[in-house]
Amino acid sequence: MRERELIVYKDFPGEEGKLLFDMAGLMEGYKGQEGNQTSTCSASQPIDQKQMAYQLCDCIHRLLELAGNHGFYGNLWHCYLSNLLVNNENSYSRACEIRGQVEGTINRAVLHDIVIFKEFFDYDFSDMVKTLGVESFELVMDYAGSESESKVYNSRIRDRICDLAVKFTKDHTPEEMKDTLTEFYRDYGVGRFGLHKAFRVVHSENGVEIVPIPNIAHVYLKDLVGYEIPKQKLIENTEAFVEGRKANNCLLFGDAGTGKSSSIKGIANEYYEKGLRVIEIYRHQFQDINDVISQIKNRNYKFIIYMDDLSFEDFETEYKYLKAVIEGGLEKKPENVLIYATSNRRHLIREKFSDKEERRPALKIDDLQREELHTGDTVQEKLSLVSRFGVTIFFAAPDKKEFQNIVKVLAERYQVEMPEEELLAEANKWELAHGGLSGRCAQQFIDHLLGKKKEGLCQ
Repeated sequence: MRERELIVYKDFPGEEGKLLFDMAGLMEGYKGQEGNQTSTCSASQPIDQKQMAYQLCDCIHRLLELAGNHGFYGNLWHCYLSNLLVNNENSYSRACEIRGQVEGTINRAVLHDIVIFKEFFDYDFSDMVKTLGVESFELVMDYAGSESESKVYNSRIRDRICDLAVKFTKDHTPEEMKDTLTEFYRDYGVGRFGLHKAFRVVHSENGVEIVPIPNIAHVYLKDLVGYEIPKQKLIENTEAFVEGRKANNCLLFGDAGTGKSSSIKGIANEYYEKGLRVIEIYRHQFQDINDVISQIKNRNYKFIIYMDDLSFEDFETEYKYLKAVIEGGLEKKPENVLIYATSNRRHLIREKFSDKEERRPALKIDDLQREELHTGDTVQEKLSLVSRFGVTIFFAAPDKKEFQNIVKVLAERYQVEMPEEELLAEANKWELAHGGLSGRCAQQFIDHLLGKKKEGLCQ
């Protein structure tokens, strides 16, 4: 096998990458050893045939572990190879992500590697299995996986990789296989940003890392009952962004439980196919934003840096750093990055009556010496952060009629069987004891009913 001749798809880190070379060594080493006690592997060192059988069993174990961690099914060897190809970020795969086929000599280099990968895909293991006497290899050739969620991929990603593995087997030439892979890059992308919708920021020994969130709530904007005007404003700004038109940073503010965070999850789900990705970052990580932007600014995706429940007390100064990052530093903000934030406060930073000059109380001499002279500047300083968000969207708490409509829609959606009069009466009791009128309260009420599991109530 020619695994060491790869020139573009060359760096496969960790144990998953090592498996490719171990399997290639076995493919070379067992040949012509029927009836012999020893053989020679690709490194030209004698290996006992029984030892080679042990090595193949170890490779089977690793493929089975891969299936458990990633949720793969079918031909695990083909799924493994497909997983390597869709995760390898190189000059070709990054150029093709979301855009598709590119021109240039790089295509010849990639085709050279795909020829080698097709040899791996088309490899017939029957002779190796017979020679080494490892019949258990059949387990990985047609593997039936479980329905439980994997540790690495959700079912959507898992299915796409398993489907890609099947497509590769139907490609008759390396050129066809290359086209299939390029089409995958165009439709979904490559690596973590290609496969996943949402991410969080963590610190590791390698510094600031953007890591995937494998499972996010399957919420869509249509699932959010009401709020048609706020949703439309959010859709218009987001669609302009993903389509490459001018768009603004966006602040979603208003009462608690009105669907601000759910709306962000909704756009992450709805615009993933168009190349939108969402990176969640917390207030204590604001110093990492520049590192995050440097990692994403040259990619073909559109990124929303999402800040949930953003607000500051008047003594907190992190907002000054955030202001410079959003808009105001010397470096131009990348065209593929926007900031979306949610907050219960319209102006984000707590203000006091004493900040307003006309409302300042009569002060003693000692207090006056400590009082700030230019209160107007103080007010402008505190208001300047929210002005960096070009679009502000207000989410108001529903009135009683709107709340009841939300309850009725959710009850129908979740198939709660209860007379409407009784349903609304119970909903009114619930909201009085659980935080008042809001979409969140309505959802919690329906969840309460579903959890009761009384006969005739829910199906």
